[in-house]
Amino acid sequence: MILRPKYIEKIMPYVDTPFVKVLSGVRRSGKSTILKMIIEEVKKRGVASEHILAYNFDSMQHEDIKTAKMLYEHVKSRLAPRGKTYLLLDEIQEVRSWEKAVNSFMTDFDVDIYVTGSNSHMLSSEISTYLTGRYVSFKVFPLSFAEYLEFRNSYIAHLQDNDRHAIADLSENATPMYTRQREEFARYLRFGGFPAIHLQEYTQDDAYSIVKDIYNSTIFTDIVKRNQIRKVDQLERIVRFVFDNVGRTFSAASIAKYLKNEQRKIDNETVYDYLNKLESAFILHRCSRYDIQGKEILKTQEKFYLADAAFRYSVLGYTSDSVAAMLENVVYLELLRRGYDVCIGKIGNAEIDFVATKQENRLYIQISERIEREETEEREYGRLLGIADNYPKYVLRTDEFAGGNYKGIKTMHIADFLLSLEY
Repeated sequence: MILRPKYIEKIMPYVDTPFVKVLSGVRRSGKSTILKMIIEEVKKRGVASEHILAYNFDSMQHEDIKTAKMLYEHVKSRLAPRGKTYLLLDEIQEVRSWEKAVNSFMTDFDVDIYVTGSNSHMLSSEISTYLTGRYVSFKVFPLSFAEYLEFRNSYIAHLQDNDRHAIADLSENATPMYTRQREEFARYLRFGGFPAIHLQEYTQDDAYSIVKDIYNSTIFTDIVKRNQIRKVDQLERIVRFVFDNVGRTFSAASIAKYLKNEQRKIDNETVYDYLNKLESAFILHRCSRYDIQGKEILKTQEKFYLADAAFRYSVLGYTSDSVAAMLENVVYLELLRRGYDVCIGKIGNAEIDFVATKQENRLYIQISERIEREETEEREYGRLLGIADNYPKYVLRTDEFAGGNYKGIKTMHIADFLLSLEY
């Protein structure tokens, strides 16, 4: 098990507090592994195994526990007779009315509760009814670039331990760290951050097959089955449209028009409903626009980003012309991981890729795959220079460039930005 310490650092201060700890995120992002890490941490604090109860409701082992009442009775009979029991409930949305059981556990017994879920609407609606003010939530994402490097280094170390001839020499005479980091970033961008595909060396086809299975499981379990959707083909066509337009503004009307051209009639409200369901399953993230001069959130022309770049490639295939959008996607997710509220900036008729806000802090970010012409440079930097405040401003790119500062705007390689501790 490869550790993800940043999540443990956030969660462990809440151990033994009177709050349900809720971990939510897309399927296979690592929530179950984080629960195992929590178990190891509480054991280090001296908690005996018999005081820990863990359930995974995606497993056939617990498929007979279908309702809150069944869960309550099952857990009640297994609680430690004396002292606190640590209760970990994985993919809790599979249990009907689960929140009633969790609420009763907190009321009736000495327990410390952790739950995970892969459907934000289900979690938020049920928690708001029964657990208002009695829970803390943590969003779990696929691997960040920094975590990805940790996984890769662990894999390489494992190979070195088992077969010193299985990989190239990684000593100081091998590929320089700078070059290797850039190579690993290119691989991360193409393969994405789902932990399962970085535990060993997969081919691109094998990696995308694994991600496609995650996608299919999410679509059919968390969306089609749960919402009893009959027009699955219609849903999948909307998914393909959105995946192909990551980082672009579009409306429900434009999707409806696209489907009409394919002889698939659909109204705007149905499109919005499908988009909401894709958001609830954490496949999509909605990014609103922010008027920098008017200082208000705009209600039109939103953009959508994916839970992981590999979703796009597993469904639509890899193409070089999609790289620019996926670079935006990677930066967007990293900002979310770090607790920023992220919007697209509007200043006059121009657009700033991201305005990221966290409490009193704010960042302005422009992203460019490469800047080869003077007019491109003037456009990317000029938009940021038009913002009349002193918050940090960045141009992030992946090509080679001289210098790191332009009239107060910091220029960084995207890989360096993702690993930076300064923001």
